[in-house]
Amino acid sequence: MKAKLSTDGGARGNPGPAAYGYVLEDEDGTVLAAHGERIGVATNNVAEYSGLIAGLEKAAELGVDEVDVVSDSELMVKQMTGEYRIKNEALQDLAADARRAARRIGKVSYRAVRREHNELADRLVNEALDAR
Repeated sequence: MKAKLSTDGGARGNPGPAAYGYVLEDEDGTVLAAHGERIGVATNNVAEYSGLIAGLEKAAELGVDEVDVVSDSELMVKQMTGEYRIKNEALQDLAADARRAARRIGKVSYRAVRREHNELADRLVNEALDAR
């Protein structure tokens, strides 16, 4: 099964209270899974990677074998495609976790989009941050 995984992460302050969100949809747009979660105090980039990892793990759990990852984090996308080197040690570890999760799926591609094309994942991040 092929799916689209929209991921997002954010921190209020950098670092600050942080959360991630992801939406996994099949080819006809049916939402297979959607989740937003607070992760404590972290940077925006850590939150972005946390959303990617959680979404990839959910896709693997659901038996998805091809995923198109869509994110408004151009940095994360370019790091995951190898276009940018990852200098930060914490992000290196998170990228390794993401690659491990991706191997459980098979084919994974990455695409950067503008924030307005990632609305639902962005909303899940903000709802998680607003929840008390």
